[in-house]
Amino acid sequence: MSTRANPLWLKLLTPKAQLESAFEITPAWLADRNLRGLALDIDNTLAPTHLPGNEAQIRAWLEPLHQAKIPIRVVSNGHSNRILGFCQLFKLEFVGISGLRMAGKPIPNAFRRACRELGLPADQIAMVGDQIFTDVLGANLTGMYTVLVKPLSEKSMPHTKLIRNLEKLVLARLEHEKM
Repeated sequence: MSTRANPLWLKLLTPKAQLESAFEITPAWLADRNLRGLALDIDNTLAPTHLPGNEAQIRAWLEPLHQAKIPIRVVSNGHSNRILGFCQLFKLEFVGISGLRMAGKPIPNAFRRACRELGLPADQIAMVGDQIFTDVLGANLTGMYTVLVKPLSEKSMPHTKLIRNLEKLVLARLEHEKM
């Protein structure tokens, strides 16, 4: 293990957990980490970008979370019609920035609003997303428990493809720091 202190920028980009999929998160997984609420990205986290996703899989995953009374908010930078349609389909609440129909990640405003709406301190909420520079950074700035999942699809917007290359560098640095 490295004895050097990680620079602040690396700490802000470091997820607390890395999972293959958001669907690995269960009420027991949350309870084991003293987490009582969820903030969720949509695109490439719960559904491939620009595609509806597997409705049956998403419903089956959400059901035990709802039964366990885990409050959930969607925090997404996706296209507003997609976000609203997704939230209506799965009866989820969306948190956006006033005047915008998107979250504006990584700016912490929507993350803080999610905390207020969920009625929980930030450190008891897991933010689950597939991008380091939006989901992880914004949630870490807010004090949330950050969960980075692998993207569901390699298809991405051109700017996201560029950012994915930068993420690979950060993830490589994180692996190196663990040694």
